[in-house]
Amino acid sequence: MALNFPNPSRSYDAARHCVCFWGYDNAREVAFQVSDDVLIRLDSKVSCSEAIVLLDTFDRHRDKILLLAKDVYTAGPCNSYKIS
Repeated sequence: MALNFPNPSRSYDAARHCVCFWGYDNAREVAFQVSDDVLIRLDSKVSCSEAIVLLDTFDRHRDKILLLAKDVYTAGPCNSYKIS
């Protein structure tokens, strides 16, 4: 598996209640969304679903989230994955 995450960009999608981030498998971009519920479970101190709080939680737990993303990823035609 050649999935890597060279771009630290992430954004909050209020309509989908998730933080979006991107990885790359060689030249192919792969989108990931991690749900609010997962972020709240990762940090017991988080008690609200405000975008800034969830983005901060994502940043603090980035390494663990990237491992989760690698676990759900499979090379193939799918280019979007949700971690929930």
